[in-house]
Amino acid sequence: MSEEILINITPQETRVAVTYLGAVQELHIERASQRGLVGNVYLGKVSRVLPGMQSAFIDIGLDRAAFLHVGDIWDAREGDSLRPIERLLHEGQNVLVQVIKDPISAKGARLSTQISMAGRFLVYLPQETRIGISQKIEDEAERELLRDRLQSLLPQDEHGGFIIRTMANMAEDCELAADIEYLHTLWDAIKNRANTSEGPCLIFQELDLAHRVLRDFANDETDRILIDSRETYLRMMGFAEDFTRNLVKKINHYAADRPLFDLYGVEDEIEKALGRRVDLKSGGYLIIDQTEALTTVDVNTGGYTSGRTFDETIFKTNLEASQAIARQLMLRNLGGIIIIDFIDMDVAEHKESVLGELTKAMARDRTRITINGFTSLGLIEMTRKRTRESLARQVCEPCPTCQGRGHIKTAQSVCYEILRNLMREARQFNAREFRILASPPVIDLFIDEESQNLAQLSDFIGKPVSLQVETLFTQEQYDIILL
Repeated sequence: MSEEILINITPQETRVAVTYLGAVQELHIERASQRGLVGNVYLGKVSRVLPGMQSAFIDIGLDRAAFLHVGDIWDAREGDSLRPIERLLHEGQNVLVQVIKDPISAKGARLSTQISMAGRFLVYLPQETRIGISQKIEDEAERELLRDRLQSLLPQDEHGGFIIRTMANMAEDCELAADIEYLHTLWDAIKNRANTSEGPCLIFQELDLAHRVLRDFANDETDRILIDSRETYLRMMGFAEDFTRNLVKKINHYAADRPLFDLYGVEDEIEKALGRRVDLKSGGYLIIDQTEALTTVDVNTGGYTSGRTFDETIFKTNLEASQAIARQLMLRNLGGIIIIDFIDMDVAEHKESVLGELTKAMARDRTRITINGFTSLGLIEMTRKRTRESLARQVCEPCPTCQGRGHIKTAQSVCYEILRNLMREARQFNAREFRILASPPVIDLFIDEESQNLAQLSDFIGKPVSLQVETLFTQEQYDIILL
């Protein structure tokens, strides 16, 4: 089997793993308390217009105001330029908006006034008139055929536009017609509710993750969809019979005692995807670091030396790394700017082959990517569209010990910091005695290697200094008590 989709359901969250040739390629998580917003349509209220940034903050009823840039206002263009946002919006104005990017870190949701609704084979753009076609359909004759087919199915009074999705090239005319009818009905419901509602409020909520699997993930390469919840299985079967009949036979209920994600090794892959290091089969490895600004990937040969020459060893490691990098970017859902530092290659043909291998491996990615090739420093620059939080930021939080720095002060550094602060306290307060409360490693140093320094300071300030272990303190935590 080439591709399988595994769906794990609990009352708290839904997890979807997409496997290809037995290896986990993608992981999607949707928690009941933190359901994604992308695709939701809101009747928002303009809370603030920022002419200097040509943007506005829109209240859509969430904790944080959402962000709307003038470039995302569908009727803002005037000739070759954009009209100023202050001429388009004013505070207190109601505006129909759709979320195009979930809140990430401290940033609010990103909005657009250009509404789009996705069906199985088509995306409906009610404010447009054009018919677009997915870039993944490259054959020009096929593109023209699809455009003509769709045009023949549209009603004569059609005022909206459409984008033909990749899966449409295998669809029957009746399936395309059903998609058109469904999207028209959906848009009518959105308009009616928007006209009778007071903002800010939710007008339309996107499908949950389990149902988006049928609409967006499953395709002709999908051999089987396994769901470990009987209730969700029945709901998905009902949805498939109405909208995706070609997938009905592929949907299966998994009822065995062993957890579905354990059986397919998904839990182990999740743990590995949360680490910095990714080991390659050859003995090489990757180091992946995610920051606010960008993600870096460093390729290392490790213990791999089986090539006939040093150049060949590097080349083979980089080729293997290309496949692993593509998979890790999808699995971890890393977006934004990505810098890849392959092992330096002196042979131009090797560079071209590695770049080609990376491009080929990324072709399976559902997210829009741009690969800019090697820079003058020998790095590959690329971008991957960021629409939701990465896996690490979904399931992890900054370490309370190091505050997300990835390292902590040594026990010796903390000892010296305590001695400096002890001197400062002694100059400000005339205490009878000072007591140091600190973690076991710090107290152990004061008793052993740093005992002479502590004794000298006690003599210098003329006050006794006692020690007390606090097992709940992290290595950087301490307190100085005045007695």
